[in-house]
Formats: sequence, structure tokens, C-alpha cells
Amino acid sequence: MNKEIRTKIIEVCDAKIAKKGENVGLSFYAFFKNKNDNPKLLMEVAKWWIETHELDHFVKAIKIKQMIIDTK
Repeated sequence: MNKEIRTKIIEVCDAKIAKKGENVGLSFYAFFKNKNDNPKLLMEVAKWWIETHELDHFVKAIKIKQMIIDTK
């Protein structure tokens, strides 16, 4: 994934954790607007989430953030 989406994922995770605590879960859709304006990037993140890491639909934001940090 490119640096821009990785940064956005970390920012979204941080915001969700700050608002709802460390047990908050989210799906990969949380990183995109409700409008599908970048289907290629959406599919890239979906592949990372579903195929590469075989994650459930909702995963703790703290786990996702750490995964992104660890794969830099």
C-alpha cells in the first residue's frame, strides 16, 4: 500500500481509539468515504485485509494500526 493510505489508516485508527477506546473495532471501509471514488485503492486495501491477512470483517483498530506500522 502506498504511504498516503498507510498514513490515513493510522490516523483513522488513532481517531477511533481516542473516541471509543482501545477495544474499538473497524472494517477496511472505515478508511474510505461512502462514495467509491478510488476503486483500485479500495481493492488494494481489501486484498491486504481479506486475502493477505485473512482478517474478520471487524478488527480492533489497535491491531490494524500495529500491523501497518510493522509492515513499513
